[in-house]
Amino acid sequence: MDNNNFAPLDMYLFETNSLLEQLDEILLKAESESGFDKECIDEIFRIMHTIKGSSAMMQFGSIMEVSHKIEDLFYYIRDNGIEQKFNEELINLVFKFTDFIKGEIAKIEDGAGLEENIEPFEKKILDLLNKIEGKTNIGEAELTTCNINGAIEENDLWKNMKYEIKIIFDDDVQMENLRAFMIVNQLTEDDVDFKYKPENVDSIPETANEIIKNGFSVYVNNKESLNRALDVVKGSLNVKHYTVIEHSSAEKEKERLHNEKNCNSKQNLITVNLSKLDRLVDIVGELVIAESMVESDVKIKQYDSDSFKKSTRQMRKITDELQDIVMSLRMVPVSGIFHKMKRIVRDMGKELNKEAELILKGEDTEIDKAIADTISDPIMHLVRNSMDHGIESEEERINKGKSKIGKIVLSASNEGGEIHIAVKDDGRGFQPEKIMEKANEKRLLTKPESEYTQKDIFQLLMVPGFSTNDSITEFSGRGVGMDVVKSNVEKVGGTVVLDSNPGEGTEIVFRIPLTLTIVSGMLVIIGNTVFIIPIKNIQQSFRTTEKDIVKKDHDSELIIIREKAYHILRLNEYFNIKTDVTNIEDGILILVESGHNSICLFVDEIIGEQQVVVKPLPTALNKYNLKESGISGCSILGDGSINLILDVGNIIDNM
Repeated sequence: MDNNNFAPLDMYLFETNSLLEQLDEILLKAESESGFDKECIDEIFRIMHTIKGSSAMMQFGSIMEVSHKIEDLFYYIRDNGIEQKFNEELINLVFKFTDFIKGEIAKIEDGAGLEENIEPFEKKILDLLNKIEGKTNIGEAELTTCNINGAIEENDLWKNMKYEIKIIFDDDVQMENLRAFMIVNQLTEDDVDFKYKPENVDSIPETANEIIKNGFSVYVNNKESLNRALDVVKGSLNVKHYTVIEHSSAEKEKERLHNEKNCNSKQNLITVNLSKLDRLVDIVGELVIAESMVESDVKIKQYDSDSFKKSTRQMRKITDELQDIVMSLRMVPVSGIFHKMKRIVRDMGKELNKEAELILKGEDTEIDKAIADTISDPIMHLVRNSMDHGIESEEERINKGKSKIGKIVLSASNEGGEIHIAVKDDGRGFQPEKIMEKANEKRLLTKPESEYTQKDIFQLLMVPGFSTNDSITEFSGRGVGMDVVKSNVEKVGGTVVLDSNPGEGTEIVFRIPLTLTIVSGMLVIIGNTVFIIPIKNIQQSFRTTEKDIVKKDHDSELIIIREKAYHILRLNEYFNIKTDVTNIEDGILILVESGHNSICLFVDEIIGEQQVVVKPLPTALNKYNLKESGISGCSILGDGSINLILDVGNIIDNM
């Protein structure tokens, strides 16, 4: 099925969700500043006006009606102001209705029917308006008669305007009235004094037919407004071309200025269906594999030609550039996820009668779009856990000598080719004794209690069904928790690291790859097995002698490099692989790092560096927890062999 058939709905969902996120930010800002400034009021008005118009065109009546009522409310506030005593009630009301709209959006995405009875919602808005106005009663008609759509009430007003910009949209673009409405919105935001035709493009879908037939016209009265309007038109999507027409003040005759311009080169941004990007990434991955097959072909290796070698080097350069560009297309900042957490902290603070400050760090850090979509829910779960389990009540914090306001730090950073996303709080921390008690009660222990280290105890939190909450609440205690977080993070090749100090706080870190598809890897041999070590983790490789090795208890080995000691891990012993290379002088040491930790891996031999396409492990192997053993995925090499990719971070953690 052609994805383009769903383009209008996709655009509507994307834009509406983005606007609702902006609205949450504005409301949180107004709440923190204990009031609405003019900019906040104008922005909320604009957002609700946009949602109202696009929902009307998509014929989503419930969203259109509710957003229309909120828009009317802010129209009144914009002109008449609002007393500070009503701020909290207004904020709570708008939050309530944005949640309603989000719920309706979710129904649209699931193909479910929308709410039909919105009279109770309208009454709540009307009641608040009564309070703001100081009235005891007001007719509903009075609320809905505001002229807020920017349309021209007198049909002939546009005739008095000096300049006309006639806009023609791309062929078969669909929903031309929506495209026109987006231009109207942008002109309004830029404070351009203008009129437009056809009118009511935001509420009458049939105007699309008129636009297809006659185009969409914007009218302005002076050169300054004309230039500003042209800037908007040039920056708009789906504009095929436009024409500027000057009307004489007497005869109203049209004289073309002969500056009709194609606008195809002006578009700086386009919206692309993610499935198309996924397909492009897959194709590039197959190209990398095909290139590897050519390079590893025995007959081609025997073909000694300088021109052929030059051509293959050029092909590799082009492939690398194509790969980099494709990867960059999928990268998005984590700020979109992080900012959503402000609302979680705010709402839970009110529900649980706790006060906490959310601090964001590294929100410009970029990750793959697919990864961002997958880890959004796990991050939300950790923030909720910090509020519910971690941050103590105000009285408890004061008794412990802490600030009455808790702190939750949500951070992202690029660490050696990995993205580390951390949720840290200054709450009560994990209680090892309580965790062990619950685990024992639920029969989750697999070895004697005395053998559990603190790290092992924390890992129990990620066992399915584990919960330390004694009762079920709105936020936790249902047996669905950190195990789901762990599972979702592992789906994108990541790992979860838990750390906590009882009474001081908790930090949980997601270590996730920058991308899921293609990596540079070093191929190494252990026995008869070939492994791939990501280049991002490798610092150096070298040979050594027996006299450079320092032995500790239990036969552990270390080596001193630049006055620093590093543990040596023999991969043949770690993976229980038979090999003839057991003498330290016969093999090769590879110094690898993950985050702030480093070790030396001992391997038989290095084959060389190669671009590899990362493939997920077969689902049949999930029960063996290979990720926790240091295997992140696999790859198909040019000779057709399947080789495992090492997860250096997990290997270091397991030492």
